[in-house]
Amino acid sequence: MGISETHIDTHEALRELLGEPKPRTRQKVLAHIDEHARTLIAHSPFVLLATSSPDGSCDVSPRGDPAGSVLVLDDRTLVLADRPGNKLIDSFRNIVDNPHAGLLFLVPGMNETLRVNGRARLVSDAPFFDSLVVRGKRPKLAVVIEVEELYMHCAKAFLRSSLWDPSTWPERSTLPTLGTILRDQLSLSTSAEELDEDLNERSLTQQY
Repeated sequence: MGISETHIDTHEALRELLGEPKPRTRQKVLAHIDEHARTLIAHSPFVLLATSSPDGSCDVSPRGDPAGSVLVLDDRTLVLADRPGNKLIDSFRNIVDNPHAGLLFLVPGMNETLRVNGRARLVSDAPFFDSLVVRGKRPKLAVVIEVEELYMHCAKAFLRSSLWDPSTWPERSTLPTLGTILRDQLSLSTSAEELDEDLNERSLTQQY
């Protein structure tokens, strides 16, 4: 027996189903970095970077650094340092081909998030690189974002998920470790314990 689906494939159908946003919701979208956004960015140690290729293939990459590491150069420009990673460079290849990018800034314990959309470019050196040094390590690359849209996202998603409530968190022992996942996905002969030990050591020693 086939699955019956009702597809929504026009803007008009979306609006008919979900309705219009309140005027205040439309008005909250800014084209610059105001004082409140600066404060949240300064306190955010974690940001998600969304990019897409010209053919529409999407990528979302987590970026973490000590709070205050994202630079605000002026009221339209942000800078994110690149730190050592898996070298797949999916986000960077997308930015080279399609400069549009989206950011979602999180502040621990805060249910509201800051959303930023704009145009990204990759920079391998600039005077502000001195301000991107963490633990004595200077990044090889940085992402510069020219802000086009900036707005606060309400708390509903975090309240529904209880993300910051430890009482809702699963017991870590009930979840597979990364070593276990890689062993099974790649059909490796190395034990999960050995993989986890190596991965943990790499994570601790190769952060910057």
